[in-house]
Amino acid sequence: MIYVTSDLHGYPLEKFIDMLKSVNFSEADTLYILGDVIDRGKDGIKLLKWCMQQDNVEFILGNHEAMLLSCDFLFDEITDSSIASLNGKKLDIFSNWQANGGMPTIEALSAMSKEEIKYILEYLREAPLFEAISVGDRDFILCHSGLGNFSKDKKLSQYTPHELLWTRPTLYTDYFDNGITVIFGHTPTVFLGEKYTRRACFSETWINIDTGAALGYAPMLLRLDDMKAFYF
Repeated sequence: MIYVTSDLHGYPLEKFIDMLKSVNFSEADTLYILGDVIDRGKDGIKLLKWCMQQDNVEFILGNHEAMLLSCDFLFDEITDSSIASLNGKKLDIFSNWQANGGMPTIEALSAMSKEEIKYILEYLREAPLFEAISVGDRDFILCHSGLGNFSKDKKLSQYTPHELLWTRPTLYTDYFDNGITVIFGHTPTVFLGEKYTRRACFSETWINIDTGAALGYAPMLLRLDDMKAFYF
């Protein structure tokens, strides 16, 4: 079975593992995580390290992991004094990450060795921005935020990181008309309307599966084999 989830944002690791157990997720199954496992909640780095240890978990980069990578200059030594010494462009980049919920991640990294941090950074640098997969007779494009500046003639390799990490599709956004479904997160579905609170939003051409872990709700799982949604 093939499952997807997104935007865990530091959701408690034990609760997430319980979610997987509840659907009988096994080594024979595959889970795609569409970015943003870190920031806001306390267990982001725990979740990321867990992902790194699973052979059947495929991680796609999110904008919060991209913000972490943009602050790689911090990681020689994360201390109050090293942060206080930042200025100019580096300070702007760090402040943006901090304002977007980065402090729990920074605090977790500050307790780790340089080698552990290096391993995490290498994993994130190698993470793809999208995956195109087929499950049964259905075709899917998996990415973090949707396809910015979309054109049906545009190759996936031509999309910029910003278009794949920071896009916010609306209810009126349409993608492919050839049966390909785009699945993403990034924008909590409740922002698309109250009726989507803690629920996925399905359109004719895309599915948003960010059920709002960043807002205190639980993430969801979508099983692509039969398109069954699991809510917690």
